Amino acid sequence: QVQLVESGGGLVQAGGSLRLSCAASGRTFSTGAMGWFRQAPGKERDFVAAISWFPRGSYYSDNVKGRFTISRDNAKNTLYLQMNSLKPEDTAVYYCASRSGPGPVQLPTAYTDWGQGTQVTVSS
Repeated sequence: QVQLVESGGGLVQAGGSLRLSCAASGRTFSTGAMGWFRQAPGKERDFVAAISWFPRGSYYSDNVKGRFTISRDNAKNTLYLQMNSLKPEDTAVYYCASRSGPGPVQLPTAYTDWGQGTQVTVSS
């Protein structure tokens, strides 16, 4: 099992930036992919971005592509999400997730471990 702790959320004006962090501990050596998802009130949990090791690659949802960047620091066991040009519609609780095996990176059900979430609020 992998323990995940997100941080870095907050309140920002439209057009601003935030960087989310996700610190991982536990069985991190078995991680096959890590991703960011978000959930707005009354809505489903949506895919934002992911990094996969098998096969290797980075993936983004269409509505954040070009504005958000996912990255990882292996030495620190930390996943990041740099969010630029934020919009009010980006407001949500952002969750970090990981899984050990292969599967579609966009599906929340493909991930086995989740953080507690961090709130991001973008004001207009």
